[in-house]
Amino acid sequence: MLKESIPPLRQALFNTGKRQTPTIYGHHHCGFRCRNAEETRHFYEDVLGLPLSFVVYHDKVPSTGDLRPYCHIFFELGDGSSIGFFDLFDGKATVPDPETPAWLTHFAFQIDSPEALEVMKKRLEGAGVEVIGPIDHKIFDSIYFYDPNGIRLELVYQTAAPNVMKAKGEQAHALLAKFEEMRTYYKNGGQGQGPSVS
Repeated sequence: MLKESIPPLRQALFNTGKRQTPTIYGHHHCGFRCRNAEETRHFYEDVLGLPLSFVVYHDKVPSTGDLRPYCHIFFELGDGSSIGFFDLFDGKATVPDPETPAWLTHFAFQIDSPEALEVMKKRLEGAGVEVIGPIDHKIFDSIYFYDPNGIRLELVYQTAAPNVMKAKGEQAHALLAKFEEMRTYYKNGGQGQGPSVS
């Protein structure tokens, strides 16, 4: 049996509340379209183990007033944040942008150990879900898979210590400037020696 532990909350390394703007403290929830609320519940609650935490029905969109009946369902993560889905009762799932590669848009969840990552991989595969990985990204290990709505998901176990991530963050602006050089290089046809990003 996998020993459950509560991982320490990720500490903010740069967003320490000392800026001019109010601090955004964390993810509250995100929302996606689903083709069937019960199918989505089964995947997120029964397979991934995220409890169904809230369900709401509206026949009008509160923010716009549009007449559009929907069911909004939420699943709670271990830090109290949520992932949410809208069932518009039309059987349609999220439609990916045809101009964006299928692997690009995704939602990543944190997990607390390499053993937990392996357990989740086996659990997903046992439920008939195709899983890629674990992939070693040098600072974290990941597995990738799709939910029933075609949304790409990732489970992440961070392997790098906070001091390593802090050092990488301190280099972020300089590295981004190099990527801007790369954008120009590829926009102009990518001929000759490109800029180094090492």
